[in-house]
Amino acid sequence: MDLPTIWFFVLGFFFVGYFVLDGFDFGVGMTLPFLGRDDTDRRVLINTIGPIWDLNETWVIVAGAAMFAAFPEWYATLFSGFYLVMLAILLALILRGVSFEYRHQRPEAAWKRRFDRMIVIGSAVPAFLWGVVFANVVRGVPLDAGYNFTGSVFDLFNLYAVVGGLTLLLLFFTHGVIFVSLKTEGDIREHARALAVKSGLVTIVVAAGFLVWTTVSYGTVWSGILSAVAAVALIGAYLANLRGAERWSFALMAVTIAVAVLSLFVSLMPDVMPATNDPANSLTIANASSSSYTLTIMSWVALIFVPLILLYQGFTYWVFRKRLSRSTITGEGTDDAGAGAGKVVAGA
Repeated sequence: MDLPTIWFFVLGFFFVGYFVLDGFDFGVGMTLPFLGRDDTDRRVLINTIGPIWDLNETWVIVAGAAMFAAFPEWYATLFSGFYLVMLAILLALILRGVSFEYRHQRPEAAWKRRFDRMIVIGSAVPAFLWGVVFANVVRGVPLDAGYNFTGSVFDLFNLYAVVGGLTLLLLFFTHGVIFVSLKTEGDIREHARALAVKSGLVTIVVAAGFLVWTTVSYGTVWSGILSAVAAVALIGAYLANLRGAERWSFALMAVTIAVAVLSLFVSLMPDVMPATNDPANSLTIANASSSSYTLTIMSWVALIFVPLILLYQGFTYWVFRKRLSRSTITGEGTDDAGAGAGKVVAGA
C-alpha cells in the first residue's frame, strides 16, 4: 500500500479508538435516568468513568488533527459542509465536560439534577450525530467541482443517516451499560446486566438492519465480511451478558464497534467522500491526501508517539480497574469526576 492508503487506515484506527473508548463513556452518561435511582447511584455511575473520560475524548482530537494533516481536502469538505452538525457535537461535548466538573460544586438536589440532564444530553447528542456524519460519508453527499458540499443541513438527516445515528447511539448505550456492570457491585451491577439484556435485543435488530443496508447499497465483499464479523460479535456480547461474563461481553462489544467502523472505512475505498451528484467530483484517497513528504514525517511521528499513548492509557486503565459500589461512594465522600473520581476508584 502507498502512504495515502496507509494513512487512510491509520485515520480509521484513530476513529476506532475514539468510538470504542469514548463510546462506553457516552453510554454510561446515557444510563443515568435508567440506573441512577438516587444521587448515590448517579455518583457511582459517573465515577466509573471519572478518571478516564477526558483521556478517552482526546482520541477525537488526534483523529481530527490527523485528518487535517493527512487529508486536508477531506477535512475541509467535511468540517465546512457538516459545520452545524459538528458544532452541535462540540457544544454537547463541552456541556458534558462542564457538567462532570460542576455537578458536585453545590449540595442542592436541583443543581445536581440539572447537570445530570446535561450529562445525558451531552452523551446522547454526540453518539447520534457521529452516526449521522459517518452514514453520510459512506452514502455520499452532493459536491461541486471544487469539492464543496452543495446540500443543506436537512439533507444530512436522510433516512439512512438517521438509522446510522440510532445504530451508533444504541451500540454506545449497550456498551456503556455493560461497562457499568463490569465496574460496579451490588444492585447497580444487577440492574445494569438486566438493562443490557433489553437494550442488547434492540441494538441487535437495529444494527443488523443498518449493516445489511450498508452492505447491499454501499458495501463491498470485504466490508460485507467485516459487517458479518461485527454482527457475530454483537450477538456474542449479548450471550456473554446473559451468562454474567461481563469481561467477555465488554470485549465483544468493543470488537463489534471496532469492526463495524472498520467496515465503513473499507466500504468507502477508494473514495473518502463520494459525490452523489457526479462521481467525477468525489474526493478520493489520492486527490484528498497531503504530499508524500508530509505523510512520511507524520508516519515517523506516529510510530514514536502512538505506542507511548497506548502504554499510558493502558496503565491508566490498570490503575483504576477496581469495582465501585454505593458503600465506596458514601464511605469516601469524594467528588463525582476528575481528581475526586480518581480517588474513589483508587481506594475501591
